Amino acid sequence: MKHRPKLPLFFALRYLFSRKRVGAINIISGISVAGVAFGTAALLCTMSVFNGFRDLIGSLYTAFDPQIEVVPAKGKLAAADDPVLARVRQHPLVEAASDCLEDHALILFRGRPCVITLKGVDDQFDKVTDIRSILYGEGSYRLQGPDIHYGIPGIGLASTMGGLDYGSIQICAPRKGEKVNLTNPGESFNTDDVNSTGLCFDVHQRKYDENYLITSLAFAQNLFEQPGLITGVELRLKPGADVAEVKDDLRQVAGDRFRVLDQLEQQQEMFNVMNIEKLMAFLFLTFILLVACFNIIGSVSMLIIDKRADMETLRNLGADEKLIFRIFLYEGRLITLLGATLGTGFGLLLCWLQQTFGFLRLGSSEGNFIIDAYPVSIHATDVALIFFTVLVVGFACVWYPVRYLSRKYL
Repeated sequence: MKHRPKLPLFFALRYLFSRKRVGAINIISGISVAGVAFGTAALLCTMSVFNGFRDLIGSLYTAFDPQIEVVPAKGKLAAADDPVLARVRQHPLVEAASDCLEDHALILFRGRPCVITLKGVDDQFDKVTDIRSILYGEGSYRLQGPDIHYGIPGIGLASTMGGLDYGSIQICAPRKGEKVNLTNPGESFNTDDVNSTGLCFDVHQRKYDENYLITSLAFAQNLFEQPGLITGVELRLKPGADVAEVKDDLRQVAGDRFRVLDQLEQQQEMFNVMNIEKLMAFLFLTFILLVACFNIIGSVSMLIIDKRADMETLRNLGADEKLIFRIFLYEGRLITLLGATLGTGFGLLLCWLQQTFGFLRLGSSEGNFIIDAYPVSIHATDVALIFFTVLVVGFACVWYPVRYLSRKYL
């Protein structure tokens, strides 16, 4: 029998949607489709929740971290007047640039020492970042005045220091190139005072909220004995500028001496951990999906036994083994495709419902967390990857069993 390529597909479609003589086959086929569908929906929803948390954390960092940061490739410090950094600041798509000097220091508050990260910034810092949007308190944003310097702590650090109105606080840093004098440790440290502005910032990240204190660049350079030196230049781009394109341009300008980092790369460790967690969840759910696909084998095997008489008739009409094999192979693939399609639609519906109504909540009462419900973010690339993965897993599961069973029973 000469057969067209669509003939096996025609038989497979008829067998999939027609009623079988044995009712259990219809039930098992439905269970197979449902298993693949629920596995697909679970994959999609889980990946979307991971994306939601990733986007949420990225938005929290945005207010404190710049769009682009340029830091030395070797060592920690660079000259503020370096010609390369001057060219970076003068890039036509850079709207504002801020020099910063960041290092560890020690505060002494009511006799209790506490190690902090002191970040000295210039007057452009509030133009480069959205720091003003996360300030809390009744004071005004300022970092220095005539012969006076101010400090703005994170909300957790402010709590450790006793509140926003801490008055004046002493900050210490080891003197450059000196060992600690055990007999008189005070001689081995530089000390200076910063004053309260009545403000604190809240990034909703412990890394910043419990450790960082922002002050003027001049104060930090004097305390750390690093005049004219900085640890990086933070940039804000003009509206509409493409961050990726500007980053590539700046990397050509910076060469091998400086690293140009976007917001994702500035928090690389955090996002790497989240990517690993997402990958492990994807692999684990794919394995569960693989187990669910074995229902397809049971459905197709029962269908093969049920349709032996039909296949004998096709043989008498001239059908070869290849055609018969393809009929049941397409049957298994159609079950996979139907399950993947229904699962993708169901998963997208669940994600939309969570985005709109927030059925799954993070706590029993509002205000305990930054958000009240699990965040969901649907990425087209994840949807395509999941759909393709389900098809590959399903198609791979049915090929050998169908070939074996068709030879054994047909």
